[in-house]
Amino acid sequence: MKRCDWCQKDELYRNYHNQEWAVPCWDDAVLFENLVLESFQAGLSWYTVLAKRENFRRAFYNFDAIKMSQMGDSEVDTLLNDAGIIRHKAKILAAINNAKCYLKIIETQSFSSYIWAAVNGKVIVNNVPNMQAVKSTTTQSDELAKKLKKDGFKFMGSTTCYAYMQAMGLVNDHLNYCFKKE
Repeated sequence: MKRCDWCQKDELYRNYHNQEWAVPCWDDAVLFENLVLESFQAGLSWYTVLAKRENFRRAFYNFDAIKMSQMGDSEVDTLLNDAGIIRHKAKILAAINNAKCYLKIIETQSFSSYIWAAVNGKVIVNNVPNMQAVKSTTTQSDELAKKLKKDGFKFMGSTTCYAYMQAMGLVNDHLNYCFKKE
């Protein structure tokens, strides 16, 4: 079975590739969780975040945005001492901030419709013959980053947004020979 080159590291990565990556997601809670996780990935490898995902779920109340939005200094201090997650104060504060922004968005629309507007509700399937052909940003990720920033989100630049779009299935960047290319 041929897979994308990037996922060959181990079973964790292969399972993530086979079951989650680039599978279109319209579930608000899953979209929010992954937005937070992607913000922690900035400057690091996705594998680092993926390996700590269960710890992040525990640390952030299973990504309950209401509980996250209410986190204060004592919870931040606790997280800064939690070796199970990425202990970066600005990213932790951004996650709390982003929970507040998420809650504001879902007062008027689904987060799914907010995010999927970046691709007009349709998956972009790219021609990806090899790893060198994979983009790190696009016009759509630039626009999504601007929109998120305008609405108060932190640690969501264009590169992070594109990785998020790939992960959540807005973009299908499986290599052309990968069994997941549809």
